[in-house]
Amino acid sequence: MDYKKIIANMTLEEKALELSQVAAADIIQDADAVVTGISHSGVPREQLGEIGSVLNFSGIEAAKKIRSAPFVKKDNPLLLMQDVVHGYKTVYPLNIAIGGTFDLELAEACAEMSAIEAKANGVNVTFAPMVDLVRDARWGRVNESTGEDPYLNGLMGRASVRGYHKGGIACCVKHFAAYGAAESGRDYNTTDISDHALKEYYLKSYLECLKENPEMVMTSFNLLNGIPMNGHTELLVDLLRGQEKFDGVVISDYGGISEMIAHGYAEDLKECARIAANNEIDIDMCSLAYAKYLPELVREGKVSEEKVNRMVERVLRLKDKLGLYENASAGISEERDKTYCLSREAREIARRAAEDGSVLLENNGILPLKKDANVCLIGPYAESRELMGEWACLGKTENVVSVKKGIEKLTGKSVPSVAACSAQWNAADESGLAEALRVAEKSEIIIVCMGEYCKESGESHSRSNIELAALQVKLLHKLKETGKKIVLVLFAGRPLALTEVVPLVDAVLFCWHPGIEGGNAVANLLYGTVNPNGKITMSFPRSVGQCPVYYNCFSTGRPKHNDTYENACFTSRYIDELNAPLYPFGYGLSYTKFELKDMRLSVSTMRRGESVTVSATLKNIGNRAGREVVQLYIRDKFGSCARPVKELKGFCKIALAAGEQTQVRFKISEETLAYFTASGEYKAETGDFEVMLGTNSRDVLKTDLRLLDREL
Repeated sequence: MDYKKIIANMTLEEKALELSQVAAADIIQDADAVVTGISHSGVPREQLGEIGSVLNFSGIEAAKKIRSAPFVKKDNPLLLMQDVVHGYKTVYPLNIAIGGTFDLELAEACAEMSAIEAKANGVNVTFAPMVDLVRDARWGRVNESTGEDPYLNGLMGRASVRGYHKGGIACCVKHFAAYGAAESGRDYNTTDISDHALKEYYLKSYLECLKENPEMVMTSFNLLNGIPMNGHTELLVDLLRGQEKFDGVVISDYGGISEMIAHGYAEDLKECARIAANNEIDIDMCSLAYAKYLPELVREGKVSEEKVNRMVERVLRLKDKLGLYENASAGISEERDKTYCLSREAREIARRAAEDGSVLLENNGILPLKKDANVCLIGPYAESRELMGEWACLGKTENVVSVKKGIEKLTGKSVPSVAACSAQWNAADESGLAEALRVAEKSEIIIVCMGEYCKESGESHSRSNIELAALQVKLLHKLKETGKKIVLVLFAGRPLALTEVVPLVDAVLFCWHPGIEGGNAVANLLYGTVNPNGKITMSFPRSVGQCPVYYNCFSTGRPKHNDTYENACFTSRYIDELNAPLYPFGYGLSYTKFELKDMRLSVSTMRRGESVTVSATLKNIGNRAGREVVQLYIRDKFGSCARPVKELKGFCKIALAAGEQTQVRFKISEETLAYFTASGEYKAETGDFEVMLGTNSRDVLKTDLRLLDREL
């Protein structure tokens, strides 16, 4: 396809519109003749046919309406984009749960099935994966990430890219860059990060995803060190386009280009357009800065037409790659929609992801339950089908399996249930508590299903208090007074501060927002049909005052070695709280027990260019089969820059029968030990390292390794 010839025949106005994106409602409204003259977005109706892309439409009928709009030019096919984040019609668990599976093949399968469904409904591009490094549970969008570790996020992001590609759609890595470091955990807030921390931690997962050739990268909303990302030449031009040689499409987030005015960085929308275009942001999502001002800027010599042509070519290339010039409606298929959407295979993957992503945090032996146990269900999530969380696309609650339905299906008997109260944080209606207590008195075991309301995490849903809602805590206290055994099943889009409620219960199963198969997954886990094997990939704080809290932190000059409440003046500590989280990164229990022992290195000293193997024996010392995630951590003891107390460098998920054991091995190379040194060079420095193996980031075996220069 001769892109340059096509571009040569385009006017500046046509080029500017090719680089502009509007909401689908705008196109559909005009197609239905609801709007005349100026469209809803502000683009003159006669120019809408030159718009390059559309976002936020809902399904086949909307896609067909957009494609058949009378003003949409047949020789200029639209790109149709959507936030297919964790499912389309089959909604999978939140990404923070997918991360906790530590299963790259499963993550890839979820993305692939999501893409197959989305493509059948007209989606060309998804705004995913989101691989922001997240360390503060107050931030609502932690649910879209896979956690607080850049290594894991990068691998999970790559798996998702592979899955979306297998499913037949293009994808967009987001949000570039450091969006997850928002100050105070407040969405859209400022980020201020040293260049070293940016390179060493916050950029890694985005750049790792580039190895899978994603078609797009999305810029983030935030200021970064005083510069809005849409104006950040150093990262967008020098790093992304230059050093990393990314020649795909860069797109702003919704209205992000125009927000440079509110940031105090650009005086008006015309200046926003100039800054963004000179930083080669190819698509302006919904601010219409390009549509209104890019031609004028080119004529004034403030943006080169050559640069604009390169931007247009990248967009045309993406359309061509997706086959839209041959058939603009390629992929739209009612037959494939009926065949694949909510299929048995899709549901099976969704159930398995919900099972493997849920985490058993506490268990005093009450779990697994026996099928004939006398149980009741209490709490706002006992019968609720609102288990999908944010970005549920076309997921419908009628397709969701509730906890009650899942348990009754598994046990074959009716289970009494009472909602008792709302899940919303400001719920005040206590009228259901009396009925809950009445039902609880007739049962031996109370399964309490509560947590964070599904609409209270996600974009623009930051929280200053991440404890359970006060009314839910009150309900738990009252249920505790009955003297019954209590199993707490929690649903949320972020880690919660559970210090007050854990002593009130006998077991805690944390299920995030598990998707449409959530009820079946919970039932299988509670009754032991499936042995819990999920891990948390964000530390759970003891209290919100610890936030941000994360495992891969630094020591201080005055570390508190014994993390207790005893007096330890002049050490880095709180006077009213421990330093350590309630549950650390990588933590999760099972119904069996695993023993990790006999850790050894193949050699204790390695020279540059060599590698060593660290091994240990993992044994299932319990009485049932299970799966365990063995995690490799490294600490560089002394470097030109201080290094974190530990960093994840490898993991493997192993299935063992009762009594079975196996050797676990990891290869450690120079690359494993490398980091951005004080000189800015990425390399391993000679010296001493601590090698750790564990089943979470807190409980590890340790040994020492020394790296030396080559012998002369």
